[in-house]
Amino acid sequence: MTVAPDDAVLREVAPAVLGVLVRRGADFATAEDAVQEALIEAVVRWKSEPPTDAKAWLVTVAWRKFLDLTRSDVARRGREERLLAEPEAGPTESADDTLALYFLCAHPSLTHTSAVALTLRAVGGLTTRQIAAAYLVPESTMAQRISRAKRTVADVRLGQPGDLPTVLLTLYLVFNEGHSGDVDLAAEAIRLTRQLAAVTDDPEVGGLLALMLLHHARRDARIGADGRLVPLAKQDRTRWRTDLIAEGVDLLQAALIRDALGPYQAQAAIAALHADAHTVAETDWVQIVEWYDELLALTDSPVVRLNRAVAIGQADGPRAGLAALDDVENTVPRYAAAAAFLHEQDGDMATAATLYAEAAAAAQNLAERDHLTREAARLRQLPGSR
Repeated sequence: MTVAPDDAVLREVAPAVLGVLVRRGADFATAEDAVQEALIEAVVRWKSEPPTDAKAWLVTVAWRKFLDLTRSDVARRGREERLLAEPEAGPTESADDTLALYFLCAHPSLTHTSAVALTLRAVGGLTTRQIAAAYLVPESTMAQRISRAKRTVADVRLGQPGDLPTVLLTLYLVFNEGHSGDVDLAAEAIRLTRQLAAVTDDPEVGGLLALMLLHHARRDARIGADGRLVPLAKQDRTRWRTDLIAEGVDLLQAALIRDALGPYQAQAAIAALHADAHTVAETDWVQIVEWYDELLALTDSPVVRLNRAVAIGQADGPRAGLAALDDVENTVPRYAAAAAFLHEQDGDMATAATLYAEAAAAAQNLAERDHLTREAARLRQLPGSR
């Protein structure tokens, strides 16, 4: 039996419960197993006996489960005696246990892939099966990945975490996974980032949450009725969620006023300018280029340099965009697609068609590959494009 993915109470409370156990001295791996067993018991018992305090109930049951697991290991008997001396019920500590778990799961010793998986399991409350389905890998593969990650952080105590940028990158990677299987990872990342924003005071956290909301606001318009990808320029902007845009802009403004600009705030500012335009023609490309300049100064990222070239092509014309593209290595992901777009804008349909086909061959997902293939076919049908 697994915990239902839509059980909001369990999903919200589980990370705090795990944090309590770890703070009491439980090792991470065993504590996480104990919490999962407590969640399974909750699914069964709460139907007929709902508790008045969900967190207190889960802490009590999970602590007993942990002690049972500890007792079963003879090699840990000495440690068990020490743990048994601790208060079993006790207060359900309200320190920033969830925040500490974010940092623990995003420890620098973990790869990004492992950090994402462990965060989804320990903080997000997802099952191994759900995470495996979201990443389109066998459950056994994901189980091994999570087990290795838990062993890696087994001796890391709360208070010895990774840094905030690693946590934010982990959440950003979760968001970018989008949706597959029965778990909406984009929505899950927003939920987790909201939790993080509630317990930490850093403008980049607000910037990341704003960026997620502004991108998520366009989600319904990204796929057409035929199931095909719809690029930003052709999206039906009446389908953009104005509530998420408004919230994202408010969060961004609150972050920017702190005068501590970071990469997520700069990206959110770019997304906000797109969201502010009622039509493609109204987009303030000049200001977008200025924000890309800020972002490039912060990151010196080749991907940012690529996107900046496309923005320059919109602001100053395709020739200027192609000139800016000369500063980007052609091995950067989506280079061919950007070059194809700029050549099309410049009227060189034959070159654009060839580049769209190259981009399609290198695409990482079927929707993008289908879109780029159709773009190449569209241009090849035009007179003089061959």
